[in-house]
Amino acid sequence: MHFPRLPDWLVYAAVVLALLISAVGRQENAAAPPPPPPVPGEEGLPLGPASPFDPAVVVEVPQTAEPGAGTAFAVSDDGVWMTARHVVEGCDKAAIMVANGRGVDAQVFIDPRGEAAILVTEGGAPALPLGLDRTLRRGDRAFHPGYPQGRAGEATSRLLGRENLVVRGRGERTESVLVWAETGRTDGLSGTLAGLSGAPALDSAGRVIGVTVAEAPRRGRIYTTSPETVLTALTASGRRAANYAVGEPVTPENYGRVADNLRRDLRVAQVICIAPGAASASGRPNRGAPAAMPTPEAAPGAEPLQGEGEDIEVSPAAASGG
Repeated sequence: MHFPRLPDWLVYAAVVLALLISAVGRQENAAAPPPPPPVPGEEGLPLGPASPFDPAVVVEVPQTAEPGAGTAFAVSDDGVWMTARHVVEGCDKAAIMVANGRGVDAQVFIDPRGEAAILVTEGGAPALPLGLDRTLRRGDRAFHPGYPQGRAGEATSRLLGRENLVVRGRGERTESVLVWAETGRTDGLSGTLAGLSGAPALDSAGRVIGVTVAEAPRRGRIYTTSPETVLTALTASGRRAANYAVGEPVTPENYGRVADNLRRDLRVAQVICIAPGAASASGRPNRGAPAAMPTPEAAPGAEPLQGEGEDIEVSPAAASGG
């Protein structure tokens, strides 16, 4: 059987199209982290309760507070926020950043049993909804909007399971945490996720299921508090989360846009810690570095999340989530 010869222009067009598709595909995947390892027979299974027999990771937390900056998120419209404990514990003053160089004074409430902390300001921003009672499953996605490296950014991950976080140093304790495999992040963001400490871990419905607290960069792991830790911290502080908050659905395709919306509305904001005696020559407190997310000793190459600082002005004025 004899097939007719295709025109040369059609052959050239097909070759160019194939090369273009290949180039675009390489570009899209160039900065993507490796996919999470498969969990044979466990993908989609409900996550079991915490157990003392879960794998353990150890982190060292300095005994004294250092100036730093992390991420916080609103859980009630009247000025109740959550962040990671190590971001604000021991601070002389903590503040929610509401504009460039301007922060709102925040009271800090620490629950000694866990890594979640409560902040209270005179005014608030629209609350994020909580999804603490939902059933978590292995392979579930989470989205982490915040301020990695002191700049607006975000990461996404998939749930691997539970581990026991063994904290040495300030706030010594052992608590159950969730471990996630990082699957994506902001374009151009490489290296440490410094400053993402305290960011909400959102499910696909935009509900908070944990607080981002630690990373293992070389292993591509992100650690969050368990939902139980968030609930315990709220109860211990005597504060309540909004029960009418509404979240925006989040997907791997739109999580950057959703994160930008949350930061613009101050539902996710930067929080700073001013350590005792940490003031600039001008008399204004210095922001310091993006707060280090503790990094497990069990993860080779893990490093604290640090960055550069700048002067800020802190006032008790109410935050406004426009």
